[in-house]
Amino acid sequence: MSGSQTPVGKSSPPAAAASPEAAPPADNGILPAAHWEEQHVDDDADSSLGESTESSTASMTSSILAYRTLHGRTYHSDRVTDSEYWGPNDETHKVAADLMHHCLTLIFDGKLTTAPVEEGKVKSALDIGTGTGLWAIDFADEHPDCDVVGTDISPIQPGWVPPNCRFEIEDATKPWTFAADNFDLVHMRYLYGSIPDWYAIFKEAYRVMKPGGWIETIEPSCMLHSDNNSVVPGTAMYEWGKVLGEGGKKSGRTFHVVEDELQQKGLKAAGFVDLKVTDGTSPLNGYMKDKKWNEVGTWCQVAFDQDIEGYAMFMFTHVMGWTPEQTRVYSAAFRRQLRDKNCHPYFHYRVVIARKPEKPE
Repeated sequence: MSGSQTPVGKSSPPAAAASPEAAPPADNGILPAAHWEEQHVDDDADSSLGESTESSTASMTSSILAYRTLHGRTYHSDRVTDSEYWGPNDETHKVAADLMHHCLTLIFDGKLTTAPVEEGKVKSALDIGTGTGLWAIDFADEHPDCDVVGTDISPIQPGWVPPNCRFEIEDATKPWTFAADNFDLVHMRYLYGSIPDWYAIFKEAYRVMKPGGWIETIEPSCMLHSDNNSVVPGTAMYEWGKVLGEGGKKSGRTFHVVEDELQQKGLKAAGFVDLKVTDGTSPLNGYMKDKKWNEVGTWCQVAFDQDIEGYAMFMFTHVMGWTPEQTRVYSAAFRRQLRDKNCHPYFHYRVVIARKPEKPE
């Protein structure tokens, strides 16, 4: 197993921003939800992006599936699965998801996969947790001879897609319906907080892959850091990973996939070989002097600015017991910090590729 590091880079650190006075933390070390009620944050202040990026898209059209509604946001239907996914599926969040796909495309210099797949030799690919489906659509465009399938628990993908691309409703946490030895490439990313058993999901991936096929899994850490002491205790960004981490523990769907090395452990246990691990870091706003990483950070900022409430609402209210208003005030504090040019947040991510052996080992 080999590894490499993709640095964010460093810039001259400005004076650290003053952090708000923190209320006494709870037993788990997390600031209580009531702390954010006292902040009175002006959500529109100090925007480094000009006007708010909040979507003005009209309300969703009716669907054959009745979505669940929680505090004004829609989530996957109970008719599809009894599993709980923490991200909404409404128009506002779909825009954020598309923006994050663009961020990841920039991070990997336009490459849709780091797996060594050869043009014309990959005939079938599976995208697990496809979301809005942009990766599957782009991969189908790039590989016209490849049959690309994207699966998700919400039918939010576009109708106009390449002829070699299709989408199916399927819960990846249940036994997969695909035949064995079927795919040359399995792709999955950003599934943290949604998988109760990572060993089981990699076992299913192994089963449906052709011998010699490749799998790629990309996961971020939910913990945010800074290079200039701007992400510190008492700030919204510092609390972000702590709240999600505790919520994942309570729901049985961990956010600490990177920290617990679940990608490597699960892939090895399933029988994959030739693991390659690549660790990197990405800025969360546009503070970097390097042109590429400044662009990455700017687009990450746009994605989070678009729907930080959507990223937070389910876990904070349904799992952690916060009120919707507490969550909205916290989200405003996060957004204000995100727009602060003196704040230099970044997060870690991990890419792992592995091969299914030609013969069982």
